[in-house]
Amino acid sequence: MRFMIPPIQTPYAALGPDLVLAAIEQLGLPTDGRLLALNSYENRVYQVGIEDAPPLIAKFYRPGRWSDAAILEEHAFVQQLAEHEIPAVPPLRIAGATLHTHAGYRFSLTPRRGGRAPELEDPSVLESLGRLLGRIHAIGAIAPFKHRPTLDCESFGILPRNHLLAERWIPTELLPAYTSVVDEALDGVRACYDRAGDIALIRLHGDCHRGNLLWTDGGAHFVDFDDARMGPAIQDLWMLLAGERAEMSQQLDAVLSGYEDFQTFDERELHLIEALRTLRIIHYADWLASRWEDPAFPAAFPWFSGHRFWQDHILQLREQIAAMQEGPLWAHANRY
Repeated sequence: MRFMIPPIQTPYAALGPDLVLAAIEQLGLPTDGRLLALNSYENRVYQVGIEDAPPLIAKFYRPGRWSDAAILEEHAFVQQLAEHEIPAVPPLRIAGATLHTHAGYRFSLTPRRGGRAPELEDPSVLESLGRLLGRIHAIGAIAPFKHRPTLDCESFGILPRNHLLAERWIPTELLPAYTSVVDEALDGVRACYDRAGDIALIRLHGDCHRGNLLWTDGGAHFVDFDDARMGPAIQDLWMLLAGERAEMSQQLDAVLSGYEDFQTFDERELHLIEALRTLRIIHYADWLASRWEDPAFPAAFPWFSGHRFWQDHILQLREQIAAMQEGPLWAHANRY
């Protein structure tokens, strides 16, 4: 099993406070020296104090992850949502551009928007989030992304599995078990997609966990569309669900009650919930492995370097195999 010592040169090795402030000031925005690093691993995100003005959020994109065209496509999508009065926060356009460069780093600036984590145990909150996602998907279905990827079995399952095996991240004694269970899990994913049939792919937020949602007295707003991509609508809904199967059924009913005020939901996509959860589990392990050279990752996820992680990972995949075989999660019968 390979766990590399992070090299001295990493993607963000040169990104210190002085460089961040200089990047902002080159745009004609005088900073007041206040800089707060925010919780982000894929990119580097800072709250930057601006003289005689509210702070701004500066997002420095991970080098090599997205093309300029893909980043600008994300910006355009969020701007389109904002123009339809959907509470998403697009990057500021400064000197005619939303994407800027400094010292080899690409970055954008957005206004700061506060809020708290939504109470996902409250059906009225879930219904409100469903309405918001229905509005986002109504816009997302208008046109496809051209430069951003599609969430599918190949990109979130097969390629991550192949990378983990090729780079020898699996402990030797667990390799037969991992190989067997991941292949069976991917077969289960394909079977779920076969049962769902020909599902429409739309522009998605892509990563609707509660950390990307902020709740205020006026409702919710999204703070990060960095993982926006093409995919089935259910991808933006299933991560709002948690607990036992009966609990998730009730939560799904609340979400769809709001969602279908603005967008028709294809019930065949319910076959994909556990398949998408399985792909996320496989992709997450590979994401950690792919980023291990970034010193922030060993510091934040020290358990990934242990034997126990892979034991638990294999167990998770076995549980997902059973969940996919159990059949789709349904909302209350009176909905369909």
